[in-house]
Amino acid sequence: MTDDIPLSWLAAALATLLAASGFFAMSETCLMAVNRYRLKHLIREGSRGARLAGDLLDRVDELLAFILAGNTVINAATTILVAEIARRLLGHGDYVLAISTAAASFFILVFAEIIPKVIGAAYSERIALGASYVLTPLIRVTRPIMWIVNVFVRALLKVLRIRRQTEAGAQHLSMAELRTLVLEGGKFIPKKHQSIFLNLFELEDMTVDDTMTPRGQIESLDLSDDLEDLRSKLATAHHTRLVVCENGLDTVLGILHVRKVLNAMRRDEIDLEMIRSIVREPYFVPEGTKLLDQLTNFQENQRHVGLVVDEYGEIMGLVTLKDILEEIVGEFTSQAIGSAAKFHREPDGSVIADGSCSLRVLNRKAGFDFPLEGPKTINGLLLESLEDIPEAGTTLNVDEHPVEILQVQNRMVKVVRILPRIVHAPAAQQAA
Repeated sequence: MTDDIPLSWLAAALATLLAASGFFAMSETCLMAVNRYRLKHLIREGSRGARLAGDLLDRVDELLAFILAGNTVINAATTILVAEIARRLLGHGDYVLAISTAAASFFILVFAEIIPKVIGAAYSERIALGASYVLTPLIRVTRPIMWIVNVFVRALLKVLRIRRQTEAGAQHLSMAELRTLVLEGGKFIPKKHQSIFLNLFELEDMTVDDTMTPRGQIESLDLSDDLEDLRSKLATAHHTRLVVCENGLDTVLGILHVRKVLNAMRRDEIDLEMIRSIVREPYFVPEGTKLLDQLTNFQENQRHVGLVVDEYGEIMGLVTLKDILEEIVGEFTSQAIGSAAKFHREPDGSVIADGSCSLRVLNRKAGFDFPLEGPKTINGLLLESLEDIPEAGTTLNVDEHPVEILQVQNRMVKVVRILPRIVHAPAAQQAA
């Protein structure tokens, strides 16, 4: 009966089957490659094609079963058609069967697999939205037929203890993967915004210990001092909020907003009782508190300044809302009077740093790679490495960075010079 069908009809049928097989292969590739987060965004924007594609991906086992079943049937029919066309053109014989098999494999591989899948991967979003309009009604029509296949597949998956994605739960991005997305999306995200995102990721692992002002550098107002000294400190204060204590930081009375006493200072009405009356009770923060948690705590308690205390209640330092915000958005343009840079770079590439300079700051802004698990400052790192109070002129390697101690004062390293990291030559070059 096939001899009555014109050869041109068979060729047209073959082209149609190859196109249909290519459509299924291309649809499978583009739907599997489409960006799920971009798809969710388009669904929220109201795209009907995105909603249909999302529905298909929610039942990915049903989708793949339909596509593979369709491809299998079409490829089998394609092989039969190629064999019939070869018989019409070449006659009978074993070599005709070999030629038809090779030809069918070539046509299916090139026109129904490779080219469609390459196109599907290159234009996954555009094709996925369009293909979903065709696949959705086809799946609905063939659902009764595919039900038997799907039941068998689900039973087999249950035996193998393999859960479908919808049952296992949606995939979530880890912080490292989210960081990679931000870095890879640099051309779509303004550089300043990208920097803020990356700083937020770093904030996840930071505590108040990393950004606090050490106890020895806290600007305080000691009520045991003379009144004239108090007036002078208030007039020249570098900060708008001062820690008020009595006989040292072991007895903290509270936090004073300098603005509240400025008018009284002009009228010479300032005295100890007046200062005590406007001091706000101190706000204490346990050491090791996560910065993100502390940011929330500042907001809930309507505070700007917190005193960091250890497990014994001893004051370790001071953390402010400004300190945390600067970790996110970078340093503000306004600088406190008298504040100086903790480090500066020399023409020879070395860095002169204050001993109290944070290791995190040196790593981020000067390009070093000091460990952050232990001490927080370069002074602490050197004391831990030497296990002794060093003398000026001492030189040592810290994490392969040559460090020269320039000044020591009050049992602390005050100034250091840090040279660029030592780069070791490969073993082959050393042997040569």
